[in-house]
Amino acid sequence: MAVITGINPVTEALRARRPLERILVARGLGGARVQEVIDLARKASVPLRFEDRGALDRLSSVKAHQGVIALGAAKQYATLEDVAPASQLLVVLDGLEDPHNLGAVVRTAHAAGAGAVIIPERRAVGLTDVVAKAAAGALEYLPVVRTVNINQTLRTLKDQGYFIYGLDERGTEVYNRVAWADKVVLVMGAEGKGLHDLVKKNCDVLLRIPMVGKIASLNVSVATGVVLFDWFNRAPKEADSK
Repeated sequence: MAVITGINPVTEALRARRPLERILVARGLGGARVQEVIDLARKASVPLRFEDRGALDRLSSVKAHQGVIALGAAKQYATLEDVAPASQLLVVLDGLEDPHNLGAVVRTAHAAGAGAVIIPERRAVGLTDVVAKAAAGALEYLPVVRTVNINQTLRTLKDQGYFIYGLDERGTEVYNRVAWADKVVLVMGAEGKGLHDLVKKNCDVLLRIPMVGKIASLNVSVATGVVLFDWFNRAPKEADSK
C-alpha cells in the first residue's frame, strides 16, 4: 500500500482523484491547508481519521509528514450507480477484515459472473496490495464499491428490484433449494462474527449451508464460492430469456 506523506502531496493526490484507501490527520492539527485536505477528502468520499501523531510516525518512513498521511488504494472504487443498473448479482460483504479473504471473494465473484462486490467504509478491509494479489488479477475486471452504510445500501437495492439473500448458519432456507430471483444480492458476514443483526433484518431470506462435520462453519471465501456457483448453475440468466 502506497503511503503519501505531507500536506501538499496529499492535497494533490486528492485533486488528481488518485485511488485512496483513507487519510490520517494528527489530532489537534489545524490551519487552512489542513482544512483543505479535510474538505477535499470529504468531497471525494475518502475515509478520514484523526489519530495520535505516534500512529502517523509508525506509518510514515519520514518524520516530516506534517501530520497528514494518505494510504493509497490498489484500485479506484466504483459507485453503486455505476454497477446496480446492469448487474444480475451483487455480493455485499458485511465487515470482512482479512485481505486474503477479500481478494479470494473478489476472484470467485468475478469467476461466477457477479457484477460487483460491495464493502463497508469502516471496520473492514479495503483494496490493499494484499487484496489485489489474492484476487489474482480479478480486480482489473470486477468493480468494488465502498459504501458508508451497508443497511442503507441494501434498502436502496431493494427499491431497485433486487432480492436480498443473506448467508447465516441459522438460516431458514438451504442454499441449493431456494429459488433465485432475477436480480440477486448475496450478503456475507465477517470472519467469526457473521451478519450483524440489523443486516439480517434487511435481508429478504437467510440461507444456510448444511454441515455434516464437527466444524460449524466454512471460511467466508469458501462459503461465498459454494453459494455463488449454485447461483451460476441454477439462476435464470439474461441470455436465457432472449
